[in-house]
Amino acid sequence: MSVLEGVHARLPEPARDFVARHAEFVKFAIVGGTTFVIDSAIFYTLKLTILDHKPVTAKVIAGVVAVLVSYVLNREWSFKHRGGRDRASEALLFFGISGVGVVLSFVPLYISSYAFNLRVPNVSLTVENIADFVSAYIIGNILQMLFRYFAFKWFVFPEKAPIVTPDAGHRTDTTLAEAEIAGTVSTAALTEEVVLAEEAMLADEAGERRDRDLRS
Repeated sequence: MSVLEGVHARLPEPARDFVARHAEFVKFAIVGGTTFVIDSAIFYTLKLTILDHKPVTAKVIAGVVAVLVSYVLNREWSFKHRGGRDRASEALLFFGISGVGVVLSFVPLYISSYAFNLRVPNVSLTVENIADFVSAYIIGNILQMLFRYFAFKWFVFPEKAPIVTPDAGHRTDTTLAEAEIAGTVSTAALTEEVVLAEEAMLADEAGERRDRDLRS
């Protein structure tokens, strides 16, 4: 039993039912939480060091790294049983949609920083960090999470097109075989009828000859 299966088994029954019904969303949320930690660590490391006056740039860099990690985890885990596209198209759509998500996530940060001027020296460093966190990581991430989940589900990792399974193929082969057998039987039956008809004609001709011989 894996760690996640163990956690799932210990959940209350309503929670287990929810997880069972929305397994993809739960996995997507776990991946999102993981990339959130990565994103946050990179963002604050850059913002508090070499990019202290460029929070948007720091956010973009952090977002790009988080998106790369997100692709691997979503592709190999969250939507593992999907994949109706070839890998190149899938990756292109993933990064394109994720790029839109990154833009959505830092729009609230941009508004907070440059429309409301919640930056030092206009406000304290504590207020600035709180404003950055709320705008970028709460509002921004909620926006991009909802957008990315449905976009991934509908466009990046669509359901696979129905294919002929081995069982179905076996059934099809069986059906064809049965049709061939039926055709063979029909041909054999027709041949038998022709033979019987010929034999009947020969018998009639023989009977007529006997009658002629008797009359003569």
